[in-house]
Amino acid sequence: MVKLLPFEEPIVQLKTKIEELKEYTINADVDMSVEIVNLEARLEKLEQEIYENMEPWDRVQVARHPSRPTTRDYIQLLCTEFIELHGDRLYGDDAAIIGGIALFEGKPITIIGHQRGVDTKENIKRNFGMPHPEGYRKALRLMKQAEKFNRPIICMIDTKGAYPGKAAEERGQSEAIARNLVEMAGLKVPVISVVIGEGGSGGALALGVANHIHMLENSTYSVISPEGAASILWKDASLAKQAAEAMKITAPDLKKMEIIDTVITEVHGGAHKNIEAQAMYLKETLITSLKELENLTPEELIENRYVKFKNIGEFKE
Repeated sequence: MVKLLPFEEPIVQLKTKIEELKEYTINADVDMSVEIVNLEARLEKLEQEIYENMEPWDRVQVARHPSRPTTRDYIQLLCTEFIELHGDRLYGDDAAIIGGIALFEGKPITIIGHQRGVDTKENIKRNFGMPHPEGYRKALRLMKQAEKFNRPIICMIDTKGAYPGKAAEERGQSEAIARNLVEMAGLKVPVISVVIGEGGSGGALALGVANHIHMLENSTYSVISPEGAASILWKDASLAKQAAEAMKITAPDLKKMEIIDTVITEVHGGAHKNIEAQAMYLKETLITSLKELENLTPEELIENRYVKFKNIGEFKE
């Protein structure tokens, strides 16, 4: 059963009432068809009002939904002949990042992304999608391989952040992230990043130095979680809702600030409501993005990235 979010409660209540009337019609042999049709029309209008006017905190909850499609889900729906590659050739294999080579629309690509679990057991295996340094080093190894064989790179971002534990720090977490930022900036092939869920801090940015950055409509991209920001600013994590509004971390806000290129439409209620349909929306954006980038020379691709990130933010000298 799909987990329901607090802001969806009015929809749930109306759906329950409709089901009760349908059941009453069958059991009591009373015609309630007119009332049911009216309630169904009300339901459709209510869903439209709620899902098209979501607050930032509502979007944060959708981005974190346990049934939200993962990188692996999109790979299975968008690509053929996917071959997963493992290990960083230095320490080990990090299950929090998956990647490999595949065919997209018949053309070879390298696809890499954060991978969280779909249940408790898998979340433990994948460290809840929070990579260790070897995860980022694996990602970089695959990117350099893609550059060698002239394959476009697609990155999918979905992490609360890089793992902050002692073991990760001992193995060079900050260096691994910084290395990815430097190396991605100079890649000579097209790089496209898509935020499909949570995009948290440097753990997300390590896959985010791209020519094009897209976000699903109900995803988030931020330097810190709303709870973390509230704890620092107001010493109270319970004020996360206010922090989410102030931080401008949702796709529509980031599009207005020209930090991202495209807001990818989501099905009503979030990507988890219809994964196949959502994959098609994502596919259309990726096709358009690749067409725009495939004719650029290596030098133009690097310059494109440089200009893109130079123009993010405002500053005075």
